[in-house]
Amino acid sequence: MRISAKDLRDRQIFKYYRLVRKWACKTYDIKDADLELLIYLDCKQFFTRNGFIDGSYTYSWDKHRWNRLRDEGWIDVFKNRNRTTSKYSVYKVSTKCKHLISRIYRILLGEEDLPTYNKSKFYKNKTYTDKVYNKAIDDMIKDNER
Repeated sequence: MRISAKDLRDRQIFKYYRLVRKWACKTYDIKDADLELLIYLDCKQFFTRNGFIDGSYTYSWDKHRWNRLRDEGWIDVFKNRNRTTSKYSVYKVSTKCKHLISRIYRILLGEEDLPTYNKSKFYKNKTYTDKVYNKAIDDMIKDNER
C-alpha cells in the first residue's frame, strides 16, 4: 500500500516536526544537520564511508562530522574491511540512534508526548526561547488532532 500526500496531510505528521527536531537536538546534544543525516542513513540501513559522504552533500560542510558521530556512538561498524573479500567497511546507525529516531516518529504520530518534567534539558525556563518552546510544547500536548 502506497502512502499519498493526502494521507500525510491528514495525519498532520509534519505539523510539529521543527519542535520535535529542536527537542531531540538539544536533549541528545546533536546538531540539526547531524540528526537529519542520521535519519537518512537509517533509511539506507547499511552504508560505506562514501555513502555517508554522498548523503552529507545537502548539509553544511563539517570536516569532523564522521569522526564525531562515530565517537559519540551514533554510527557503528557492521562489517570491517578484510582486504580479501571486502574492499570497504560497512556501517549502520547504532541502536542508540535507532531508539532516538523511533521516539521522534512516535512523538510525530502522537503516540508519545514530549517530556515536560523539570529535569528535562529542553523544558527549562531559563531564556525567552525556552519559554517560547515550552508554550509550543504545551500547545502540542493539548492538540487533540495529532
